[in-house]
Amino acid sequence: MDLGLSGKRALVTGGTRGIGRATVELLVAEGASVAFCARNAESVDEVAADLRSRGATVFARAFDVSDEAALKGFIQDAAKEFGGLDILVSNVTAGSLKGPEQWANSLSMDLMPLVHAIDEVTPIMEAAGGGSIVALSSTFGFDNVWPSSPNSYGAFKAAIIRHASAAGHALAPKGIRVNTVSPGPTYSEDGDWGKIKAGRPEVYEKVKASIPIGRMGDPAEVASAIVYLASPASGFCVGTNIVCDGGMTVRTQY
Repeated sequence: MDLGLSGKRALVTGGTRGIGRATVELLVAEGASVAFCARNAESVDEVAADLRSRGATVFARAFDVSDEAALKGFIQDAAKEFGGLDILVSNVTAGSLKGPEQWANSLSMDLMPLVHAIDEVTPIMEAAGGGSIVALSSTFGFDNVWPSSPNSYGAFKAAIIRHASAAGHALAPKGIRVNTVSPGPTYSEDGDWGKIKAGRPEVYEKVKASIPIGRMGDPAEVASAIVYLASPASGFCVGTNIVCDGGMTVRTQY
């Protein structure tokens, strides 16, 4: 199936590992030019060099997306480098933190980068005749999968779904679609579940056993949903939330 991404210009935040890296790889494989960022300069340089060695057109920068000016500057510079932007994938998180500071950290890392990125990229996409924005949330954004005390992670993942839905309806008349992907437990060696498997294998096995499909997700599987929503192939999808969780949550997808 041709997703119609050849020649498209994409920007992915958090693009050096896990789901973000898999998304960058798939966009490149589909023929898109890709801008990506992450906080670790060494990782950004390594991934960019690897992609360029395979003939990909990439634009990469290391910075913290909680820095509004830096994020907006990156979006503008990427648009200048590529002559516009057609796709935005917002894929950053503060993770599961503890303590009172978790709320401020989740606000600045999970929600506000999406808000700022949508605001900044909207006129760029509108000038290009439209575009697609995909936000990464989580099953924790709509389901208390494993009962826990109140925490910022689930609260702000819920806010992402709500903001993306509202933005999708507001921007659709401009030809800009906004949708969300909510992954369940997704395993990569350098990700949270890789660390849990190494340090607390009993927790890893318990969670894996709770997933009807019998395993955790692979970043490439989540990336496939992201790239589908980013592509013209999903041109009638606006404000939706695709859940990729191996059947862990029992619900209608929304």
